[in-house]
Amino acid sequence: MPENHDKAQAIAVEAKDLPLHCPMPDAPLWARHPRVFLDVTKTGAASCPYCGAKYVLHGDAPKGH
Repeated sequence: MPENHDKAQAIAVEAKDLPLHCPMPDAPLWARHPRVFLDVTKTGAASCPYCGAKYVLHGDAPKGH
């Protein structure tokens, strides 16, 4: 997974990363904001309302989601 939270480039996430929240655990301290959970299982993508980071689900969503 990329460590870069570049707004122009989507961050690939997998089923093992769910439940997805932003900021990710590897985000630098200066990039932290209140944790928000994002649902990428419905459409395969989500954007953070705080920082605009874009996340894209790669692979299948886990069963039950």
